[in-house]
Amino acid sequence: MTKAQKAQAAESRERLLKILKPGDPVYTVLRHVSRSGMSRNIDLYALVDNEPLRLSGYAASACGWRLAKRDQSITVRGCGMDMGFHLVYNLSRTLFADGWQCIGDQCPSNDHSNGDRNRDPHPHSDGGYALRHRWM
Repeated sequence: MTKAQKAQAAESRERLLKILKPGDPVYTVLRHVSRSGMSRNIDLYALVDNEPLRLSGYAASACGWRLAKRDQSITVRGCGMDMGFHLVYNLSRTLFADGWQCIGDQCPSNDHSNGDRNRDPHPHSDGGYALRHRWM
């Protein structure tokens, strides 16, 4: 990554952190599947003031992903898993790399599914579960 790309990634990360907070849903839209089924183009959105806000460009910059030439959605390769979840998990992990504070009853952390019944404010170390994934 060049110095300019690193600066752009940091700026995109800061913009996304102003938009997304732990527990917020990130919506995915499937735009294209290759004939082989081994790659997909997916867009990311958040709802801001009940209006969809496209996050794909900022997310691609922050995470080092490639945008498709055809529609500027994120190109993701692979199959056999939910690739929308994969994008949101990795975006969340990029944004909340140092972890995040539990948000209570609506906390999306995987820790709560694995025995952590404490809903009081405490740190979660895996930033990948800070955001919720939803298909549109």
